[in-house]
Amino acid sequence: MRKTITVIGAGVAGLASAIRLQNEGFQVTILEKESTPGGKMNRIDLEGYAFDLGPTIVMMPELYREVFEITGRNPDDYIPMVRLDPMYSGYFDNGTKEYQVTNDLVKNMEMFEEISNEDAEGFLRYLTDLYQRFNVAKNHFLQRPFRNKKDFYNPFMIGQGMKLKTLNNAENLMKKYIKNKRMRQMISFQTLYIGISPFKGPSLYTIIPMIEFLYGIWFIKGGMRTMASGMERLFLEIGGEITYDTNVEQIVIEDKKATGVMVNGSFLASDYVMCNADFPYAMKNLVKEPEHKGKYQDKKIDKMDYSCSCFVLYLGMDRKYPELDNVHNFVFSEDLDTNINQIFEGDVIENPSLYMYIASKIDPSLAPEDKDGIYILMPVSDTNTLKYEWTEETSNMYRDKIMSKISQLPGMENFEEEIVVETTMTPAEFEGRFNAYNGATFGLRPTLTQSNHMRPQSKATHCDNLYFTGSSTHPGAGVPIVLLSSKIAVGELLKDENHQ
Repeated sequence: MRKTITVIGAGVAGLASAIRLQNEGFQVTILEKESTPGGKMNRIDLEGYAFDLGPTIVMMPELYREVFEITGRNPDDYIPMVRLDPMYSGYFDNGTKEYQVTNDLVKNMEMFEEISNEDAEGFLRYLTDLYQRFNVAKNHFLQRPFRNKKDFYNPFMIGQGMKLKTLNNAENLMKKYIKNKRMRQMISFQTLYIGISPFKGPSLYTIIPMIEFLYGIWFIKGGMRTMASGMERLFLEIGGEITYDTNVEQIVIEDKKATGVMVNGSFLASDYVMCNADFPYAMKNLVKEPEHKGKYQDKKIDKMDYSCSCFVLYLGMDRKYPELDNVHNFVFSEDLDTNINQIFEGDVIENPSLYMYIASKIDPSLAPEDKDGIYILMPVSDTNTLKYEWTEETSNMYRDKIMSKISQLPGMENFEEEIVVETTMTPAEFEGRFNAYNGATFGLRPTLTQSNHMRPQSKATHCDNLYFTGSSTHPGAGVPIVLLSSKIAVGELLKDENHQ
């Protein structure tokens, strides 16, 4: 008889883990509190407009494809992709200055050479240096677990760690290569993809734009929800089971071994439990006994550092926007340094930076004919860092700031009047709907002391047969990295299964 596995949560890592485990011959059941798959990789449907709820940028498409390839499927049958070029626009000077960023080396060199030959030379050194670090991280850190201290604290791994040069922060590293502040901001700003300040984020995270420059970014037809629904479809095809609208209340641990979960007061037994609920939430709410939490007792969970949150507007518009060239757009604050400090200090954000995503520009099926749906994300403080209460008035205040900023872009003077329908996501909603602890959209902040071997690992430390996956576990946040977390977690479970 096949062994059974309960996966808590149908987020990206939960679905990917379930597919890998079902493919390995287990009987896997996913229990999901929402009524649809994907977690934050979900979709909002609003009067004919379809919006990605959370993640929007596809990097490292080979990791997306691998989930389908391991079962012998053709990923193109599930997640048809196209590469975007240019990748995005960056707007400065109240929207009057636009830079188009591509992964065409010739065009990028021309952009930097217009500023200075010194910065063009620095850009090439940045790519070379970070590519070397990327290979070290990929081969020795991002795809392996740290089950025991000796997995990290040994001469070889310490030597590899030295090559990463992580003690500097992202912004200071970029100063070494690029003198022009705007060009530097367009690169270091992207640490916010994983919810950390470029002033405090380890310099290694400047590999994020490097990956874009070298390998490009992609778009999945139908938006990111296609990835979630594609994984759901594959999982069901290979014999897995999903139960929606099911809230897990407890991970049951007996004799230091996970034996199943409690749902609606009833015990559901399984041989293993794979938890894709946000790790801080799970340790505080699903693992009940202190002796099974290890070092992650409630007080430690409260004191850990969390990523920023997001305030997102989803806007159905009454026309198309040919004035904007690209699907992805970054609108920078006139004082980005102050903007970022306010996010991570919990202060009211005076002059925000914004990310604007127009999926219907490349996929018209996501909006009514001759209309665009526009997603606008503003990074904000997590709920524990906030020095003020987030109320409806707060949402309205930030909405007004967003409208003012967008209306300064070319051809967007009447933007607010062109909105047909809208909805939002706030930090409180990320916390309530997705159990994102403190509303931290990207989970635990990837500081030096919360990365690699010091980040929560896949295998539970104080009981057997329990594993964790998702953005708050090693190796971290962002869809490609979360897909790696699922691969690591499954590898850890298989290691234990094969040694029994």
